[in-house]
Amino acid sequence: MLNSLHILASVATTADADITAQADQIHKLIGQFGIDTPFLIAQIVNFCLVAFLLYRFAFKPVLATIDERQQVISDGLQYAEEMKSKLADAERHHAETLKQAAHEAQKIIKEAHDSAQQHLEEKTQEAVHKAESILKKAQEASELEREKMLADAKRDLTRLVVETTEKVLAKKLSDTDRNAFAESAAAEIASH
Repeated sequence: MLNSLHILASVATTADADITAQADQIHKLIGQFGIDTPFLIAQIVNFCLVAFLLYRFAFKPVLATIDERQQVISDGLQYAEEMKSKLADAERHHAETLKQAAHEAQKIIKEAHDSAQQHLEEKTQEAVHKAESILKKAQEASELEREKMLADAKRDLTRLVVETTEKVLAKKLSDTDRNAFAESAAAEIASH
């Protein structure tokens, strides 16, 4: 056991010596690179101070501005989506309105066509009635004219018969004979 302690002591001494040797080598190395420990610590403190000040007064406002701009962009995109949705609704409403207007126009055109057709039929019937009335009046006038002509023809024919009879008989007929001949001639003409 003593031996073990002795070995441990010698190892500790050797380790101590190694640590000391290593520390000397580090100091020597630091000296060769020209590193001044107090100056190095001061630079580290300055770096930390500058880093803190930059973070506090430069990066933080820049990050806030970036967040603000991202929010504005996000709001703009959301607004654009809302406007796109409203535009789609407006286009749909516009299409429905156009469809409704086209339907109303078709309805008005159909009503106008029906009204024109009805007006045409009324005017046609009115023209037919006027034509029938004119035709009827013309027939009545023709009938009156025919009757007048027949009456004139009967009178002329009767007169001719009486005159012919007077010439054939070579005598003058009395008014009673004339009337009798005229009536018999008229009856004879009416029967044909």
